[in-house]
Amino acid sequence: MPVEVSQPILSARNIHKYYGDLHVLQGVDLDIHAGEIVSMVGPSGSGKSTLLHILGTLDEAAEGEIRLKNRELHSLKGKALSSFRNRHIGFVFQFHHLLPEFTALENVCIPGWIAGESKSAIEAKAKGLLDTLGVGHRMENKPSALSGGEQQRVAVCRALINAPDIIFADEPTGNLDSANARELHQLFFELRNKFNQTFLIVTHNESLAAMSDRVLHMKDGRIEA
Repeated sequence: MPVEVSQPILSARNIHKYYGDLHVLQGVDLDIHAGEIVSMVGPSGSGKSTLLHILGTLDEAAEGEIRLKNRELHSLKGKALSSFRNRHIGFVFQFHHLLPEFTALENVCIPGWIAGESKSAIEAKAKGLLDTLGVGHRMENKPSALSGGEQQRVAVCRALINAPDIIFADEPTGNLDSANARELHQLFFELRNKFNQTFLIVTHNESLAAMSDRVLHMKDGRIEA
């Protein structure tokens, strides 16, 4: 009997991007399946972060098509795009971008509140995530009172709060020391095993890339075979 191949959760075809005369992305094709941890590596200026931002709908491609769970993302605009992004995509950046005036718990809850979920339900879920990621005892602290590793764990909780289909992580360990970077690496795999969470990670960290299910190599705006 033929082996059944599952449909990719994320599919991109012929993605191009220009900045003036600079052809940053030159026809990128990409498939990622549910539960995969995929790392994207390559020299600075190769187009990794640009591609990540386009896949995450934070930027627009000059041409090409992107589908997430068979939804054509390039057809969504304005509030419809913002709502889809909030519910289906999570982000973790090198700099955590936590709001300084809010507690860790409130920062995690914000995407859920934006999605219109009930305050009590989102707070309960946020507390559970903070406990799972080992920072539940810090939930009432503001970001300035947290270590770099704790701040990044809170940022991961925020990315998870709406149970997204995929998390895009752009240099997530770039601002962490080696010990905290290792802990964050391991955390991604624990989240995959517990929630079947899918990750696409842009990284210069060779040890994180080596742990991934697949490594994509970008050079001169293309993914190398």
